Amino acid sequence: MLTLIEKEILDLKQKHNALILAHYYEDSAIQNIADFVGDSLFLAQKGSESNCDVVLLAGVLFMAESVKILSPKKTVLIPDMNAGCSLVNESPFSEYKKWKNSFPNSVMVTYVNSSAEVKSISDVVCTSSNVEKIIQSIPKDKKILFGPDKHLGRWVKKITGRDMEFWNGSCQVHILFSAQRLFEMKQEHPDALVIAHPECDDGVLSQSDIIGSTSKLLETVQKGKHKKYIVATEDGILYQMKKSRPDVELIQAPSNSSCACNQCPFMKMNTLEKIRDALKRLNPCIEISPDVLQKAQIPLQRMMKISRNETVVWN
Repeated sequence: MLTLIEKEILDLKQKHNALILAHYYEDSAIQNIADFVGDSLFLAQKGSESNCDVVLLAGVLFMAESVKILSPKKTVLIPDMNAGCSLVNESPFSEYKKWKNSFPNSVMVTYVNSSAEVKSISDVVCTSSNVEKIIQSIPKDKKILFGPDKHLGRWVKKITGRDMEFWNGSCQVHILFSAQRLFEMKQEHPDALVIAHPECDDGVLSQSDIIGSTSKLLETVQKGKHKKYIVATEDGILYQMKKSRPDVELIQAPSNSSCACNQCPFMKMNTLEKIRDALKRLNPCIEISPDVLQKAQIPLQRMMKISRNETVVWN
């Protein structure tokens, strides 16, 4: 039985020929109303593939920008324009550009958690789902700059052995998981499998059994044989895990404090009311200058090609 606001959203979606995309970190009510729920790569793919005139991205601003860059003719909405990202805030365009210019003849790989302007000066974009594949596609004689998340960069350097320089950024959610408290939790639950997102710091990753993107962590639970999991990522993903595996026990990895700090405050800014209002007004609408959009298309399209196992040309 639909609630009144859910019915309003579905009616507006039909009226405007709209597609609703939601990230795994959104509240369960938003995930339930979405046409597709997924990680950054999946949502970018679905947004660009859709024939809908309007795409509403229930996530954070950089995700909606990515959909707009890949589908410039579509109207792309976000429920709250203030839904940002600490990694975007920590990689201002002017400083990021200076960093790139200090390493001539390098390849700049930029995590999707970045502004459209930063993407526009990057050579290729990546997500945590495809970062290893992106790095391995770069010629071995090229030096790699990786930003803005240093923890993700260090993890992929460890598994690929590539020569890399890192921007000094981190996710405000994932760095709060406590390595010491995780160690203690593992002693309490020796039968649990520890799964972690690579944005966590090395003290957490070194204790983890499985490291991967949000979608990989979900797949691990869906297909795994364990009955208990300690999960080191934002707690929104626990909803999909519980839906697919109601028989398992899920424990979020401990943080350095007793607060709900391991929830992304930006993701939680979105609400059903804001989704309804955005569809009603067709606003907030993502607008990117033509110059930035055109330049940012190149690294995003390169990422999509590599993800599809297509050959790309490196300058």
